[in-house]
Amino acid sequence: MDLPNANRDGACSGKGLVGELELQARWFAGEFGRDFEGTSGERVRVVQFGIWNRTAGPDFVEAAVCINDGEVRRGAIELDPDVRDWERHGHSQNANYEEVVLHVFFTSGTVRVFSRTVSHRLVVQVQLGVQEKQGSLDGAVARAGRCAPVLGGMTAEEVRAVLQEAAHFRFQRKASALARTGEAHGESEALYQAVATGLGYPGNQLAFRLLAQRLSFARLAQQPEDAEALLFGVAGFLPGPDLSALAPAARHHARHLWARWWTHRASHQALVVPRAVWRMSGQRPANHPARRVGALSVLVRHWRTVRRFVTGHEWERLSRVLGGMVHPFWSLHYTFGAAAARSMALIGDERVVELFINAVFPFTGAWESLLKLRAPERNRRSRIAAARLLAHRTDARALLKDAVNQQGLLQLYEDYCCRDASDCVACPFPEQTKVRPHDVG
Repeated sequence: MDLPNANRDGACSGKGLVGELELQARWFAGEFGRDFEGTSGERVRVVQFGIWNRTAGPDFVEAAVCINDGEVRRGAIELDPDVRDWERHGHSQNANYEEVVLHVFFTSGTVRVFSRTVSHRLVVQVQLGVQEKQGSLDGAVARAGRCAPVLGGMTAEEVRAVLQEAAHFRFQRKASALARTGEAHGESEALYQAVATGLGYPGNQLAFRLLAQRLSFARLAQQPEDAEALLFGVAGFLPGPDLSALAPAARHHARHLWARWWTHRASHQALVVPRAVWRMSGQRPANHPARRVGALSVLVRHWRTVRRFVTGHEWERLSRVLGGMVHPFWSLHYTFGAAAARSMALIGDERVVELFINAVFPFTGAWESLLKLRAPERNRRSRIAAARLLAHRTDARALLKDAVNQQGLLQLYEDYCCRDASDCVACPFPEQTKVRPHDVG
């Protein structure tokens, strides 16, 4: 949700409106109920309120609504102070809002306004009355699920057994996928694609996977001096054609890449990753995909060393190589147009751990190594999963310090919470856990 007319404490300008965060919190808490009448007379029931989205896009994702007693629709819910904010904030032109199934608002003008997506699909609207009662802000990102009391009543050993069983299933699935890629393209290419995909986390996994598939390591190894130019050209990240607005260092580096890309441009133009695939917003500056492409170009130069350490299970040496990579430009810049105040790691410590979890260990079958690994800082998805499944456990934070437990939690969340559209009512996991806590996945 965008709010250009907000004051510093988050209150909306406009008579009778309370703070925008207040409205979101009261909606998320269910204060307005779950049964409504749409602006066109529809019977609307919110089956589940979803997850409070803290990044760019609709306010609540993974929600579910039922219109006129029909089939449950999964998607997102957008909440605005004014119905006209849908157009004011450009939601009708933003593909991130294509999955919105309900537009909730509080005030409207004298002229009827409709909410449409990029594909011109009409979004059901619900208008609420803003009550004078002031609710407190709710900092939770998700509601506790029906399984939370069940898991809360188990011993720590029982919960670990459940999480590790789910983690083992997740590990085997990743290993099998890598093995299939290896059969199709060779083991080295399978690992290369997996590591490249990991660099795209959290929003650009697909884009980086496409980039690694379209520019294989074998292709880049043929002309290593052109590898960075090829990667930036096929990624579609080369600035231009006018470079005059760039700072001298950025202009020099961009010209260097253009000089090498120019000879390949005609033969590689059809391979360029579509711009729509890239997620450019909602990223930390240091995680901008352009920096990650720069990191991938350095990784290509070190690939044979990386491959040797992976094959030899030399985890400490591999970690030092991955975390110690530098680039004369990208270690000091977020993008071509933004310089950093000081040198930054191309691949930070947390990302190195994620690469071990999602690529290196599954590739080598090193399950025992995963059992010994400490988890990276919990990301938003793991916090949501913890809020859903482990809300009743005081030791949740301690449990999730182990990478294997965090992986198991994510698997349970994806297998059950993400597939359930009944607000836990029809989810089988609580009953399965009560009967056979070891039989998960």
